[in-house]
Amino acid sequence: MMRSLWTAASGMTGQQFNIDTIANNLSNVNTTGFKKNRIDFEDLLYQTSRIAGTPATELTTVPVGVQVGHGTRVAATQKLHTQGALQATDNVSDLAIQGEGFFRVLLIDGTYGYTRDGSFKIDSQGQFVNSNGYRLMPDLTLPEGFVRDSVSISQDGRVTTKVAGSDDPIEVGQLELYRFVNPAGLQAVGENLYKVSNASGDAIGSRPGFDGMGKTIHKFLEMSNVSVVKEMVNMIVAQRAYELNSKAIQTSDSMLGIANNLKR
Repeated sequence: MMRSLWTAASGMTGQQFNIDTIANNLSNVNTTGFKKNRIDFEDLLYQTSRIAGTPATELTTVPVGVQVGHGTRVAATQKLHTQGALQATDNVSDLAIQGEGFFRVLLIDGTYGYTRDGSFKIDSQGQFVNSNGYRLMPDLTLPEGFVRDSVSISQDGRVTTKVAGSDDPIEVGQLELYRFVNPAGLQAVGENLYKVSNASGDAIGSRPGFDGMGKTIHKFLEMSNVSVVKEMVNMIVAQRAYELNSKAIQTSDSMLGIANNLKR
């Protein structure tokens, strides 16, 4: 059987995975804080018929060998943590990070999740929570009787507000951001959340604007970093690559058919 059948089939399988990734990127083009995925491919093992450097005569060696590859496979899917565009919302509980860092939220199982999605809400207890009710950490609770429109968050994470009956703002909390040595190694778990993994390293916390952290931008949200134009171009390239691999299978089948029809 011709090895090209299986080699081309591996290419088609890889491009199917590529299209799946592109589709996920495009489906999240309006997801707050979403970071696009990129696929890295690698070639498979090689069958060596002649090794480079093999002696040809007593005085000469073969300059190049004879090898044939067996196709491709997906080596990694990498999150690209580039900055997304900032969009003004005029909502007092919205936050964006300009630069490096993640917000930390407390999950239902007691572990921490990390996110770039700053579309927080203020619950009935005056606490900042995300869309699924996970509390922002360190815990940030506004005082009873706070004036909603007076809530202000500075670029270094200081949270101030006014209380009914008083004209003087009071400081009620300090935000912290968290960064990682290898953010691409974080485990995406859905709900716009990431979890720490052995590849990402431990979370490093600090105030916004200090120790390499980004700044917090109040009443803004960070949008997805997906470029629709680039993804559409990637989709066209993946489609053509899929077609070319299918043509290789058809050609191999045709050659097998010719060989099968040989007569003495």
